[in-house]
Amino acid sequence: MVTPVPSSASRAASRAPSPATGAQPGSLVSVRPTVSPERLLADLVPPRHFDDARFATYRANPEHPSQGVTPARLEEVAAEIAAPPPSGLRALLGRRRPAPAVYMDGGFGVGKTHLLTSLAHAVTEAAGEGSAAYGTFVEYTNLVGALGFLPTVDALATRRLVCIDEFELDDPGDTVLMSRLLRELADRGVALAATSNTLPDALGEGRFAAEDFLREIQALAGRFEVLRVDGEDYRHRAVVTDAEPLPDAAVRAAVRAQPGAVLDDFEDLLAHLATVHPSRYGALLDGVELVALTGVRPVTRQEVALRLVVLVDRLYDRDVPVLLAGVDGAAQRTLFTPEMLQGGYRKKYFRALSRLGALAQEGRSLTDS
Repeated sequence: MVTPVPSSASRAASRAPSPATGAQPGSLVSVRPTVSPERLLADLVPPRHFDDARFATYRANPEHPSQGVTPARLEEVAAEIAAPPPSGLRALLGRRRPAPAVYMDGGFGVGKTHLLTSLAHAVTEAAGEGSAAYGTFVEYTNLVGALGFLPTVDALATRRLVCIDEFELDDPGDTVLMSRLLRELADRGVALAATSNTLPDALGEGRFAAEDFLREIQALAGRFEVLRVDGEDYRHRAVVTDAEPLPDAAVRAAVRAQPGAVLDDFEDLLAHLATVHPSRYGALLDGVELVALTGVRPVTRQEVALRLVVLVDRLYDRDVPVLLAGVDGAAQRTLFTPEMLQGGYRKKYFRALSRLGALAQEGRSLTDS
């Protein structure tokens, strides 16, 4: 069994060197990464985007009291997880308490990931490196695919806390798999923490995703404490960008001036993603500091759109800005079709639009400087 000690520093050190300013830009299409199971385990740490996330840095909106209550409760949970186990006579006579399990529910961009990473950081800082595992739902299902179910349980059972960001309920097979994984880990005394999103059109109706989550995990439902995080999307993005599309010339000039930049045609990149397993999309971005895409247009095929969602998540994890040169403004503002935004995977698409909007805004600032 491989039990590496992951850290943000070790992941950053694995990145390839960036090209010099003014050099010919690289291309994601030219990269075919290979990823070992050991790296999949080592990458189960909070993403670079949230390296500095702590409970103290979470900016609660006073108009939404749950944003103040939830961090305080999570600090208590972190202390409980990090506390040394009882020993001696106390351990023999004491009744074993189930490990904490919390589920944060709320809309897009209300800071749930900030709070989840803060929990992981708090446990790691109190209990030591390797005490917490952090990944998205997709990363855990990919890990099971690479290692097998029981080796994954054995590897994660060495942690005090396992965090699952963006728990997804749109694939019945994966949902059953993750429910079983969580049950095995809980039975071995591992604390659990998860987040998911409530759709914008359900906000204010009293129906949050927690209902679906608790129903799907069934036997574990009674162990989870549900914490609501109300509020508006702090990124204030329901679309990719409200600005006019960037001209190709501006994008290419910004790429030439940025070390570690890559430049690809949008359609070429989408085709390339079909040849790379989603578990390798993170490795695809090693050494990349800016992603520039030309010919951005609406995606009309669902399987293509879902691969793009995974790439956007990995870009956001690594805080990689993007530059988008679209066919036209309307194309950029409607990256996914109305049918997709109303279908079974709509949560993924709304999350991707919110995150891509933030990255595009950051990228656009490079062209203004």
